[in-house]
Amino acid sequence: MNARLYHSFLFLIAATAIISCLDKPAEYYEVPTTYCNPINLDYAYVPSTHTYYAQDESHRSTADPAVVNLRDTLYLFSTNQNGYWWSADMRTWNFVRQDFQKNGRAGDNVCAPGAWAWGDSLLFIPSFVAPDPMPLYLSTDPKNAKWTILRDSFEVGTWDPSFFKDDDGKAYVYWGSSNFYPLYGMELDAKNGYKPIGERKELSRLFPDEHGWERFGEDHTDTTIAPYTEGPWMTKHNGKYYYQYAAPGTEWNIYADGVLVGDNPLGPFEYQSYNPFSYKPGGFITGAGHGSTFKDKYGNYWHAGTMLNWIKYKFERRLGIFPTGFDDDGQLYCITAFGDYPNFHASGLRDHRESTFTGWMLQSYKKKVWASSSLSGKTPELAVNENIRNYWSAETNQKGEFLAVDLGAEVDIYAIQINYADEGATLRDKQDSIYHQYIIWHSHDGDSWDILIDKSKNQKDIPHDYIELKKPFTTRYLKLENIHMADGKFAIAGFRIFGKRKGALPKPVDDFSVNRHADTRDATFTWQQVEGAYAYNIYYGIAPDKLYNCIMIHESAERYFRGLNKGVKYFAQIEAIGETGVSNRSNVIEF
Repeated sequence: MNARLYHSFLFLIAATAIISCLDKPAEYYEVPTTYCNPINLDYAYVPSTHTYYAQDESHRSTADPAVVNLRDTLYLFSTNQNGYWWSADMRTWNFVRQDFQKNGRAGDNVCAPGAWAWGDSLLFIPSFVAPDPMPLYLSTDPKNAKWTILRDSFEVGTWDPSFFKDDDGKAYVYWGSSNFYPLYGMELDAKNGYKPIGERKELSRLFPDEHGWERFGEDHTDTTIAPYTEGPWMTKHNGKYYYQYAAPGTEWNIYADGVLVGDNPLGPFEYQSYNPFSYKPGGFITGAGHGSTFKDKYGNYWHAGTMLNWIKYKFERRLGIFPTGFDDDGQLYCITAFGDYPNFHASGLRDHRESTFTGWMLQSYKKKVWASSSLSGKTPELAVNENIRNYWSAETNQKGEFLAVDLGAEVDIYAIQINYADEGATLRDKQDSIYHQYIIWHSHDGDSWDILIDKSKNQKDIPHDYIELKKPFTTRYLKLENIHMADGKFAIAGFRIFGKRKGALPKPVDDFSVNRHADTRDATFTWQQVEGAYAYNIYYGIAPDKLYNCIMIHESAERYFRGLNKGVKYFAQIEAIGETGVSNRSNVIEF
């Protein structure tokens, strides 16, 4: 081989290697080290027996999570799923199909189920209303769906049931869901098939005239309907009993959990001035109510809650999990700040008051976006507006339909979340064989495209897929191409790109102030907008070092807030959120 031919050969090899490198998809974690709410579960479609919405179109939904730790394995039960999930690490959730319907009856009798661990056993009961009792089920091998009926008819009419085992071996049941009746509790005989003992006790009611966050409606604005209280849950910590309850309505952005504290499992309980403790009224997806507080295998507390996805129907919901704990004064807190952004999983015991947020900022908000086709009223910009309650839809579900976004500059991408919408869905109940397939392309110039993520062979149902890259990838343009849809048309409620952009952090917010109204349940937050900020976090609480609650507001300099308790002194501060990062917080102010 002559020299010229030899050098040409070397050039060809080098060029091929470069092309191969450019075309090679980015590597991502099959099991991410981070997570992003809503949880990416294979949610069931609404039951075939439900008739309260248009019959020609279905949707996914679940709510009311009961998470139980049995032998360092977490079991997650929720509304109308035809089964449940288990996880050894809170990263991978495995579905177990199980029919708990009584006599094959369909409908809502597995709505808001109750579950608890007792020794090496897991116990379970669906919601029901007396005089139509349901069985009490027991399993020592729930991973393999091996259940027996412990008690054929559980006598207590337990809608939204939950159970608690005390350190002395006594058992208790809590239940209720109403905008008229209170929540109740009762002791059970653990040595006699959990037979009820004594009389039921009234444990809690709502007082919206005193507690602003207990008022009904979007942003607590509906005063024509009495608020609902439901979903009780008990946690014991340092000898105190933390009785938790949900309010004021699952269909609103302000669905939350409050807590009462007492010295006995059936009370009396004292209302806590810092309520609600689990609250997420703003962001991409809202809501953190009707939940369950549980420990992982490391001993960390978490709170699973109901999140609102209201597109097709007001009870269209999803699930989220938030870091939770007790501070040095025994105050129960739940961290929902950046609760729908990437957060680090726990790899050991940690203080959840130290933020688990990755610092990967949203890069796709209101960026230039276009698509292969669009249905009327389902335009592309709805996929990048940080509101899961609306969406873009292509005209078909055919291979090749796409959604593309221009990030405006080269950005280091760390993670991507794809939130599918149920446009044109017709499936009902739990589906075991459906799956999503897609390819994410990237480009530096908008003309030449290479594959970034290839899930064209995926066989899993991933309605809220979350991809964490093993190392950041720098690019400007992204295109999500459909290969196969699980059901309905190719529709996206959130094409969310997380990463880091070069540039200075947003400046701290100036002139942050709070006007407490004559009705002290209400206050108005005002501030000056910051250049480069697309959102703001307002933190508030009952002490300068207890600002656990957070409200995210996009593109505004004012928030009228109706979620305060009368007679309580509060403190607050604000931070600006931009594509380059988060500003320092403002000074704490008292109001």
